[in-house]
Amino acid sequence: MPTRVEKQGLQVDQILADFLEQKALVGTGVSVDAFWAGLSALVHDFGPQNAALLEKREAIQEQIDGYHVARSGQPHDAADYKAFLEQIGYLVPEGDEFQIETTNVDPEIATVPGAQLVVPITNARFALNAANARWGSLYDALYGTDALGSRAARGGYDAGHGAKVVARARAFLDAHFPVNGGSHAAATSYAIVDGGLRVDGNPLSEATQCVGYQGDAASPSAVLLQNNGLHVAMIFDATHSIGKMDPAHIADVRLESAISAIMDCEDSVACVDAEDKVLAYGNWLGLMKGDLTADLVKNGKTMTRRLADDETYKAVSGGELTLKGRALLWIRNVGHLMTNPAVHDRDGNEAYEGLLDAMITVLIAMHDLQRDGGNSALGSVYVVKPKMHGPEEVAFTDAIFTHVEDVLGLPRNTVKIGIMDEERRTTVNLKECIRAAKARVAFINTGFLDRTGDEIHTSMEAGAFARKDEIKQKGWIAAYEAQNVDIGLACGFSGKAQIGKGMWAMPDMMEAMVDQKIGHPQSGANCAWVPSPTAATLHAMHYHAVDVMGVQDKLKTGGARATVDAILDIPLSGDALDPAVVTREVENNAQGILGYVVRWVDQGVGCSKVPDINDVGLMEDRATCRISAQALANWLHHGVVSEADVLAAFQKMAAVVDGQNADDPAYRPMAPTYDGIAFQAACDLVFQGRVQPSGYTEPVLHRRRLELKAQRNH
Repeated sequence: MPTRVEKQGLQVDQILADFLEQKALVGTGVSVDAFWAGLSALVHDFGPQNAALLEKREAIQEQIDGYHVARSGQPHDAADYKAFLEQIGYLVPEGDEFQIETTNVDPEIATVPGAQLVVPITNARFALNAANARWGSLYDALYGTDALGSRAARGGYDAGHGAKVVARARAFLDAHFPVNGGSHAAATSYAIVDGGLRVDGNPLSEATQCVGYQGDAASPSAVLLQNNGLHVAMIFDATHSIGKMDPAHIADVRLESAISAIMDCEDSVACVDAEDKVLAYGNWLGLMKGDLTADLVKNGKTMTRRLADDETYKAVSGGELTLKGRALLWIRNVGHLMTNPAVHDRDGNEAYEGLLDAMITVLIAMHDLQRDGGNSALGSVYVVKPKMHGPEEVAFTDAIFTHVEDVLGLPRNTVKIGIMDEERRTTVNLKECIRAAKARVAFINTGFLDRTGDEIHTSMEAGAFARKDEIKQKGWIAAYEAQNVDIGLACGFSGKAQIGKGMWAMPDMMEAMVDQKIGHPQSGANCAWVPSPTAATLHAMHYHAVDVMGVQDKLKTGGARATVDAILDIPLSGDALDPAVVTREVENNAQGILGYVVRWVDQGVGCSKVPDINDVGLMEDRATCRISAQALANWLHHGVVSEADVLAAFQKMAAVVDGQNADDPAYRPMAPTYDGIAFQAACDLVFQGRVQPSGYTEPVLHRRRLELKAQRNH
């Protein structure tokens, strides 16, 4: 049992209390007593409101379940269904037009479209990599992936593949920084002449695209270009292994890549107690103070990774130009559902984890607000709030951060929030959700993964759902994606806030990503999630090809492209399913669940690259797990498969997952006994999936991880 200390009516795990008093609070100007009094008020005054909102979720879900059960076997009546949702308060009346009032939003959020990373805050190396992914080598991204359609040969430098990389980079430069009377492809010299770039003596077609340089004007060591708000740095070095072979001595082309990054306390981490939370908060503190480090071994040598410095250039117009070396950081708090044993209230109940995150992550961000050259240049703190259901819950979040600001002595609306549009009650009421936080909202984002999990759970009683790949093809998803952009623009997001799109989940398939993900900026989204810094650099090319702000201007005058009616279309299977297809789908879902859950429960890894049934590595987190679990729970409930079928699939796939992890010395096999806690957790997610709150995976995963920790500590 953890040692607890009393703090203003709270029972706090000693580990967390020590971290807060000895590290997080030091230097903020907030007194220890004021902090604990404020947190106690947050837990005791807002906790009951939190519980009431969760009870309302369940009451609404029971009514929706009852509606579908009462009409079982009847044709779906869309008009009657919509009227019912309005009657029970699931659909709320839409108010007058309005514009968001958010101020002091940094340009990385407001005006510069680009790639966005999401990383687990519990992994310091990943967090630093993401923060430092503001700049990335296009040469490295093209050479080290399949982005050009093939991979470099192993065993030394592949000169042929390298030549393709250089050609592609030069083509990128010619496409977005064209030269009058010349080209980058054939260039042999670069110079700054009379305040402008000359390529073999020829000027750029748009002279203003060259904004700076390093070194001598006649023979610069770097040239800085700008297009659609993004920078590109051409690096020249005649002694470099690549530069010495290049006619113009170009050693690299570096792209401004991840403009923003989300440090995640939620879906990609496994934080179940005070020990885990202190790890998460400690890494966030290091980022906000600027002193986070991580050691890694590379080529037999230990290296220390730190936050990147800003970059300084000579401006072509005179003076100096300084560019940030790091992505603008958001912190994603947990949602309203979960509690955490790190803090108990005066009655011995676990405190809601979202309340703890709100107070503690904003407190930590005060270290950034008090220093120059940190995260926010405009004195803002950026918090993504996931899994909210409708306007009431957004208003509750707004009230939470108002309380936090008052306790910490911060100006009103210092905290900007991101609203994840990933639960159906938020999607169909998105405009009113935005209105509920109109003075602090700075981000909305579609997330197909959680959104699909909630879609299945909300309509669990309506019938058997389509396969996962078929759900993506149904009309509701296109309407959902289009409406998110339309409403964001109608509410004044353009030039003030981010409209984001979801993750590319196949980190090894960069050719496909380069081919397909351009659709996100083309849709009017000014950021989209990518799975790695390398992917951010490749995705950055899309934002040079697409003027997102121009796309948004056109969409603002084009009228709405989607309706709530289309979004409410339930993606059921409709037809009888072929038994072989069913078996394949069940095994694929079981394999994905097991591959993720075994690392979550046994090793505390919240985000994994898990090989699917075809050995394609997919990024898995709680959102992807939620889809697979709810999909199987739905088919089980409607008799598409039996409990014996699902259990057989789990046992068969356990052996497959064991084989895929055979090289991991920390891995504990699930087969042939199938009695480990991780295997049991995977089964719980499906066999108890229908009764999980909103179909979330957290209650099962947290309970089973805590069980394992207790067993190991016994």
